Amino acid sequence: MPFNTEADAGVAGRDEWPYAPAVGVGPLRFGMAVDEVVEAAEVLGQSNVSECSPGPAIFSPTWKIEVHRRGMAPSAPAVTAYVSQAVGLFCVAADAVHGPQVAHDGLTLVGRDLVELERDAIAYAEAVDGHFRYTPEGYAGPDDPGVVMRAQLVGEALRSRPLFMVTRDGANTEWDSLPRDEYRNGQFHA
Repeated sequence: MPFNTEADAGVAGRDEWPYAPAVGVGPLRFGMAVDEVVEAAEVLGQSNVSECSPGPAIFSPTWKIEVHRRGMAPSAPAVTAYVSQAVGLFCVAADAVHGPQVAHDGLTLVGRDLVELERDAIAYAEAVDGHFRYTPEGYAGPDDPGVVMRAQLVGEALRSRPLFMVTRDGANTEWDSLPRDEYRNGQFHA
């Protein structure tokens, strides 16, 4: 099956993290408190914790935990985790360049060219007589409400930067739960 091609994903040498819907990704479990996320993320590197800018009044205060890989020159965080005071960890974003590789039923999700990811998502759905879905922004991904595909500009290419999520306090869906910081630059995180 052409769904897990490292040449397309550019991920040789990345850590591989498992994803379990509504449970978590890698060592991070939805519902964890800030200190638990920092401790669990030590497997990847050093964490920086900051308070997120206030969002809609229905949301409780939120913290952002940026995890940078050990031994790397200063760069974008490999993983960014968002923790709500009310529900704990509700969102984990994997950086397209530095993040761990995460797959959904064999479909690699991190750092993929978005056109190739769409092609592979369609082929996968056809092969298993399943479905795939588009985000409101038009990015294809697995048919899982806990995976919200985002785009990250890498050089001149748009690469996949998936968010692994559960619904946060006061929201109806994962899409409604997107942290404000994930809306930077209009349609993609850079």
